[in-house]
Amino acid sequence: MKLFAEGRTAVVTGCSQGIGFAIAKKFIEEDISSIAVIDLDRTQLDAAAEKLSGFGRANVLALTCDVADAGAVRRTVHAIQEHFGRIDILVNNAGITRDRIFHKMDDRDWDAVIRVNLYGVFHMCSAVMPLMRNRNYGRIVNMSSVSAYGNAGQANYAASKAGIIGLTKTLAKEGARKNVLVNAVSPDMIDTPMMRAVPEELLKQYVESSPMLRMGTPEEVANLVAFLSSEQASYINGTNIDISGGKRT
Repeated sequence: MKLFAEGRTAVVTGCSQGIGFAIAKKFIEEDISSIAVIDLDRTQLDAAAEKLSGFGRANVLALTCDVADAGAVRRTVHAIQEHFGRIDILVNNAGITRDRIFHKMDDRDWDAVIRVNLYGVFHMCSAVMPLMRNRNYGRIVNMSSVSAYGNAGQANYAASKAGIIGLTKTLAKEGARKNVLVNAVSPDMIDTPMMRAVPEELLKQYVESSPMLRMGTPEEVANLVAFLSSEQASYINGTNIDISGGKRT
């Protein structure tokens, strides 16, 4: 059984690499009809879009956008709507880190992370949800993190990801009667370039603390996101699903 009905259009932010790229790839492999991939770096985005075009028959539209900029988001969503005529699925994956122990964290560290990670989700949902409500159909998946429960050196990141969970649960209640379902996914250690930037000894400790003794893969996260974005997840709404290999249970 196909995950997506004929004609479905998806929008995925933060697509150049890692989890975002894996999500877009999975959508295309599952025969999504059209997909808009969004990132900030034009060069990286174009390279990703070229690769994605080789995984299936989907119409791929690559657009640069700073999700922290409300005006840029509105213009980008308008362009997608004009190009495809509809937006059925939104995956808010774009995010950054500015890790620093709290007593050394300044306003710039705090603002940068909150603006991209939390305001970015707010801006995208604000622009897309009315379109979904008008068509009485929508699936939104917001990428949170197990860091939402607190993590040393990540006060800004943890606050942004906790905020995403609260926003998700609220939007789920507000969108339900219009068949706009909103869920969150909270990964732990996923084998991405961001995770590989962690010092080797610390990364080893992280892996050894996992019940499965390994990191998760972007593809494992993508499988979950694709299901939540699909026709099959028709009664799943307002959830935050932990994907940590049992570490956070």
